[in-house]
Amino acid sequence: CREALASGRLKPDGKILLPTGQSVVSKAAVEPVWYLPEIARRFGCAESTLRQSIFQMTNGMYPELITRPDIKIFLPPIGGLTIYIWGDPDTIPDEDVELTCRVHDECNGSDVFGSDICTCRPYLTHAIEECIKTAQRGGCGIVIYYRKEGRSLGEVTKYLVYNTRKRQEGGDSAENYFNCTEQVAGVQDTRFQALMPDPLHFLGVTKIHNFISMSDMKYNAIVSTGIEIVNRIEIPKELVPDDAQVEITAKVFHGYNAGEAYKNIDEDELKKTKGREYNYDAPEHTANKKRAIIQET
Repeated sequence: CREALASGRLKPDGKILLPTGQSVVSKAAVEPVWYLPEIARRFGCAESTLRQSIFQMTNGMYPELITRPDIKIFLPPIGGLTIYIWGDPDTIPDEDVELTCRVHDECNGSDVFGSDICTCRPYLTHAIEECIKTAQRGGCGIVIYYRKEGRSLGEVTKYLVYNTRKRQEGGDSAENYFNCTEQVAGVQDTRFQALMPDPLHFLGVTKIHNFISMSDMKYNAIVSTGIEIVNRIEIPKELVPDDAQVEITAKVFHGYNAGEAYKNIDEDELKKTKGREYNYDAPEHTANKKRAIIQET
């Protein structure tokens, strides 16, 4: 917020946003607890099938799934979520009050440490700014932060994908963006969106005026549960880091919802968009690594 204040994108009002750059926000944390009969119903399968599947996918860590069918509650070994609310939470169910929302999946490298290989941090900060502006107009802003690191593939797998992208023949390219993930993980994405909208319903959301996301996967999951989305807001082009041009170009070309700023992304743009080169095998890079090893020993 301090950078947004300095640039003039945000203005302090002393209520939602203080002159120091601090914003006034309500927070809530949620840990997943599954009532297995209902989860099975929502997944469209028998409870016994769900139990067997979880038992197998967790390598038999929870034998009670099979041996104790009378225990209907299960605490899945997955991350929870955090809800951040700007403005008056009591206005959330009121469809006449403007509501801005982003559902954001964790990206530690970008969100926390500022890596510029993806758009996660700038899109998150943009959503926070839009939530603050909405609250200052008398509306409400919501950001839900899900622990789904690396499209739920995990950080180790994500870094393996990054290494594959940067070290592949021809360098990091938008054309091979999704292929690299499949080469490493076997799939492009393991996020399961069926339960993602639940926190929105917990809050009483029935209408989102401004949805800060370009993802059709998230959009479809939310509207399929009866929540109306009026406007879909893409990340401003000027906020996309140089090295993240690979990601945004690949996603828009393959169907992510984009506005006028991205209308020129076509197959030619996909083929020519390249990421930062690190030249790992250059003599000076190799020499620096050897010197570092000598110094350490």
